[in-house]
Amino acid sequence: MDETIQIGSRGDFGLWAIEVAKQIVGEQGFELAQAARDGTEDDVRAAGNALGQAITNALLEVYDGLLEDMPADAT
Repeated sequence: MDETIQIGSRGDFGLWAIEVAKQIVGEQGFELAQAARDGTEDDVRAAGNALGQAITNALLEVYDGLLEDMPADAT
């Protein structure tokens, strides 16, 4: 998620969320599925944690972007 986008409406946010979810599931979901198929319990736990962290990072990224655009006296 290196590209900066402008979210000006609920629809824009929805499209962003869908694209980010596809990216996260494509990357981290594959790792989780592979760990579940071939790995140990620790491998599955690590892959699940990585998936959760990727989701958290995406949500914090958009939250931080919202705070950047907020007037200083609104915080």
